[in-house]
Amino acid sequence: MRVVHVHLGIKGGAERFFVSLVNALAERGVEQKALLFPDRVWKKDIEAVCGIEEMRFSRSHIARFFTNRRIAGINRAFRPHAMMSWMPQATRWIPKDPNILTAARLGDYPERLDYFVNCDYLVCNTPDIARAAAGIGWDINRTRVISNFTDVGKVPPIDRAELDTPQDAFVILGMGRFVDRKGFDTLIRAVAPLEGAILWLVGEGPEEPMLRQLATDLGCADRVRFLGWSMDPGPYLAAADALSIPSRHEPLGNVVLEAWAAGKPVVATASEGPSWLIENNVNGLLAPIDDHTAVSTALARLLADPSLGARLVEAASVKLEKSHSRKAIADAYVRFLSEGRGERG
Repeated sequence: MRVVHVHLGIKGGAERFFVSLVNALAERGVEQKALLFPDRVWKKDIEAVCGIEEMRFSRSHIARFFTNRRIAGINRAFRPHAMMSWMPQATRWIPKDPNILTAARLGDYPERLDYFVNCDYLVCNTPDIARAAAGIGWDINRTRVISNFTDVGKVPPIDRAELDTPQDAFVILGMGRFVDRKGFDTLIRAVAPLEGAILWLVGEGPEEPMLRQLATDLGCADRVRFLGWSMDPGPYLAAADALSIPSRHEPLGNVVLEAWAAGKPVVATASEGPSWLIENNVNGLLAPIDDHTAVSTALARLLADPSLGARLVEAASVKLEKSHSRKAIADAYVRFLSEGRGERG
């Protein structure tokens, strides 16, 4: 089986999952090529098992013509059985070819369907995304729900001293792009009244200056660490006591799975994905969106009662293995790629 991926992403949880899936499919004998923008920092993590074609993907008329011609040449030489795009804009570059199964993998809610005119299927990573696509006119029979897994596991922790963090501090980790939808302002407000708690923020984005100023205004800047972006969150998770996801909008939330795999309790706002993954007080703690007081209360519960975190982690591990393991998700993709070709005829 041969698959071409079109991925226009930069860096984030979706890119970490893409890297993991490419490697998992390679283990199952799937030959792959990835069409990427140049200089993706995570390219090195797949190039041993996946051919890389770097392109500019300009939408100007002339450049688009030459890009389409190059993609056609790649397909003639590689002869893929399937092509998958990894965001709506990437789907513009998938050709309509009767000999190739075409699919767009959706990790967010589609706003319109014209991107997908050349797609046979939409592969959605939550049932709610599939329902949303059907709600704006997509044939539900041409959707498949395949969630994510994570390769993050239990690894040696980063040295807290390197991050100016006392060994006995209660460390709360937040990870993601510093943009409004991720709600890191809510998390800073939640941590501010928690004496003895230190917040590590792993990420980058346009809101970083605002978040730094907020921490200063709230008087907790000495307890907030801005650590920059990392493609390997494992050591940070291993050294933290809890993960918090304060998103206003989060279709799935790979970081939930990453925390579960690392054996860490999760406090999240009840955005779309986390509220699907997490059963409140069973395998995590949920708080209303934008309610920093409720997030703070949930984190304070973990700080005060270590046995609560252990109980949540135990239940989370069971769900992770049952529904979101590497084997289960990779096998589901292989099944889809094989059966989809047959259904398509």
